[in-house]
Amino acid sequence: MDELVRAQKRGERRGITSICSAHPWVLKAAMRGDGTLLIESTCNQVNQFGGYTGMTPDAFVTYVHGLAAENSFPVERLILGGDHLGPYVWKNEPAVSAMQKSEDMVRAYVQAGYTKIHVDASMKLGDDDPSCLLDVELAARRAACLVKTAESTCADIGPECKLRYVIGTEVPTPGGATVHEDAVSVTKVEDIQQMLEVTRTSFFIEGLEAAWERVIALVVQPGVEFGDDFIQNYNPEVVYDLARFVEITPFVYEAHSTDYQTSDNLRNLIRDHFAILKVGPALTFAFREAVFALAMIENELVPLAQRSHLIERLDEAMQRKPVYWMNRYHGTEREMALARKYSLSDRVRYYWALPDVQAALNILIKNFGKKPLPLSLVSQYFPRHYTSIREGRLGNSVKAILTESILVVLRGYIQACEPIPGFD
Repeated sequence: MDELVRAQKRGERRGITSICSAHPWVLKAAMRGDGTLLIESTCNQVNQFGGYTGMTPDAFVTYVHGLAAENSFPVERLILGGDHLGPYVWKNEPAVSAMQKSEDMVRAYVQAGYTKIHVDASMKLGDDDPSCLLDVELAARRAACLVKTAESTCADIGPECKLRYVIGTEVPTPGGATVHEDAVSVTKVEDIQQMLEVTRTSFFIEGLEAAWERVIALVVQPGVEFGDDFIQNYNPEVVYDLARFVEITPFVYEAHSTDYQTSDNLRNLIRDHFAILKVGPALTFAFREAVFALAMIENELVPLAQRSHLIERLDEAMQRKPVYWMNRYHGTEREMALARKYSLSDRVRYYWALPDVQAALNILIKNFGKKPLPLSLVSQYFPRHYTSIREGRLGNSVKAILTESILVVLRGYIQACEPIPGFD
């Protein structure tokens, strides 16, 4: 990560893709390359209580290392990052308990081997004044407390523990916006200046001067966003002042919610010093698209009684456990049914690990066996893969097609950041 920052400061258009997903197919596809791989988990995805993945930080590291071993990916090329580490999960609790749990979480992340730590204490807690915005200085003091915990944990581990920090409070809603937005407010330079000043002061009060030297990136809002039914494109013109400001600092920017941006937009983000591009839902959306297309082919080839009925099983699971989409999707029953399947927010991603959904997916894959798919149906349901299969550049198998569907999205990021062998 240090070399990435140095390269940006030399004027090079260098960046890194941050894979914000725990999905095994996504992670295995990302391990196809020969370069450094940054994988991140959020505070509500992975924490000391399990998060929605059911994994603690230590369990997540074991899981990722297991996938790396299966795919012959050297673990020394892995960087693991903790995203939005702070009291978000416990924001309805009083500050004392919410911050204690946050510190425990940060400690667990560092002990597990995460080295890129984004501290985020920007949200109001249960006993904060609900009538006004959270004081910037209070948010900075809380963030500094989390860094202090990380530093003390790192010191206990020994010199092999090398932490890098990301700070910033103005971020899009994790996982995409909850409502349709026609425009997104870009972070103002004066707000970043204030955040840096109060955060630096808070670090120094806690004796964290050395940790401040290892802050590498700032989270800001570059005007990109996506939601259920919209994508807000990157506009370099409105970010001009923001891009010029970071050039006189030792930092780069980290861009959240870059999913579904065009290849040109991703390249322009890198040019404008958004050197860390986070992506997640767009990758699982691509996987979902491919699985649904395979289910359509299955309907054409497999007798009714032997089909996986995966699309139906998935929707049944989502209706049985609506907690992951009920605050995101709105409208009539028909509109919500459509969103559950096809929304750009891809809340489907929360359900792939459920046993009945996994069972249906396994049946779907098993139903195709090792036989190649009929070319006419490949052309019908996978037109962008058809030519690659015909020309021998892509295998005609379920595994190859699912992996390639994810790689199509991932290549846009890799090519914007820095070409890496293995993704050609």
